[in-house]
Amino acid sequence: MSFIPPFDLTEQYKVIGAEISAAVADVLASGRYINGPVVESFERQFADYIGTAECVACNSGTDALFMALRALNIGPGDEVITVPFTFFATAETISAVGATPVFVDIDLNTFNLDVGQVAAAITPRTKAIMPVHLFGQAVDMTALMAIANDHQLWVIEDCAQATGAAWAGAKVGSIGHIGCFSFYPTKNLGGCGDGGAVTTQDGAIANSLRVLRNHGQTGQYRHAEIGLNSRLDAVQAAILQIKLRYLDQWNAQRTVVAKRYHQLLQAIPGIICPTALAGGNSVWNQYTLRIVGPEANGRSGNGQWAQALEQGTRRDRVRLQLQQQGISSTVYYPIPMHLQPVYQQVGYQVGQFPNAERACQEVLSIPMFPELAADQQEQVAYGLKDSLLQVPVEV
Repeated sequence: MSFIPPFDLTEQYKVIGAEISAAVADVLASGRYINGPVVESFERQFADYIGTAECVACNSGTDALFMALRALNIGPGDEVITVPFTFFATAETISAVGATPVFVDIDLNTFNLDVGQVAAAITPRTKAIMPVHLFGQAVDMTALMAIANDHQLWVIEDCAQATGAAWAGAKVGSIGHIGCFSFYPTKNLGGCGDGGAVTTQDGAIANSLRVLRNHGQTGQYRHAEIGLNSRLDAVQAAILQIKLRYLDQWNAQRTVVAKRYHQLLQAIPGIICPTALAGGNSVWNQYTLRIVGPEANGRSGNGQWAQALEQGTRRDRVRLQLQQQGISSTVYYPIPMHLQPVYQQVGYQVGQFPNAERACQEVLSIPMFPELAADQQEQVAYGLKDSLLQVPVEV
């Protein structure tokens, strides 16, 4: 039995390490470490890859979201529709600009925004919709853009986990008005540190973003607004340029891994495999399945939810069994946004978004990276089957 990590960047580095070392050495020798030609070159290449006219690099996916909201003048008094099942940065950045996140439940099969519930959440204060292409799968952008256009709303795509994914043949980040990307190391296109980017077809929006990322400067020591320090350094840009060349290959390998998981796991009782939405092209940043337990019958109410957090769900017990077999797994995400303490303070309650709450009790992300071998996946499948037998539903 061998240890299987949730992801492994060492195999990737074995292939591209020499290229990265040479590129980093060139940057260090140049003395141009902030902005400069390497960053500009990466921005052009990434814009071409996504299919947009503009790309503005920054220092994190969180800053990408924050700057996108600022560039669209979204702030106090405004509402932005998004999902409660996502990483905290999605809602956090909406709150950080003074706007109010308005949550819409997810489709439990795809973990993405239930587009059919969006129209009912729109009010006169709604300014934007922020869909999250979670775990590498695209939201139904055809339906969402139709709603946004009907109501004259901005669409900011959170593409942090979906670089290279597509909907109806167009890459995410090119369909809405703005796309926001993270280059955190575990992402499909990940740097060797933090990084992010914003893509758009609109030159005026791109110019606003460039001002914002550099302290609001419109000229040397001339500040037109309060900005932030969010510049991608040239070393990361050089690394990302190299990795971009391999991205489609790595995403194709992830798809092979996902298909093999489907074959190995779909017949195991107690597991619900992720559903690929017709019309989309997932890049499988995570392979996230659901472990069905007694919680599926409805833990409703604050007391039951607190009990589930304290005592754990069937998913949590299965995860512990896997860990004892040397198989790592991750829970993305154990608490939905509306039940985070900071948002419960403004009146959200248990039961408002049942699909998101159920997902938080059932989801389990198993090892996923392009180099994951077939025998490792078989070990994961055997471990899951054995663990589910060890933790029956009646527990």
